[in-house]
Amino acid sequence: MAQEIRIDGIGISQEVIAAIVSRAAESVDGVATVGVKDLATNLVSMLSARTPQQAPAVEAEVDGNALKLTVRLVVFFGYPFKKLAAAVREAVAQAIDAQIGVEVAQIDICIDGLVFPKE
Repeated sequence: MAQEIRIDGIGISQEVIAAIVSRAAESVDGVATVGVKDLATNLVSMLSARTPQQAPAVEAEVDGNALKLTVRLVVFFGYPFKKLAAAVREAVAQAIDAQIGVEVAQIDICIDGLVFPKE
């Protein structure tokens, strides 16, 4: 069974939280993907016995009666990081409130990749 977050009398799997967060974050203009979906990394893992270690796309932990989240993004070039992070925080906080109904104490944004336009 997947690791579960227990908050405010509810048990929620990490995968469910990640799905809610990912959908909200990917709705923000400038976000390419949540988590690194790198073709080279996928090929290495398919062709070799070892799988490259990657941090989870969304990490959640409980802080009192609130969630603390870390969201890893790949973003499109040309979107200022600070404004993009603020928009993602807002979208994620609203989605968590609407779907789960718990407070979000903190949302850390990690920009792990950048997509450049084809020229």
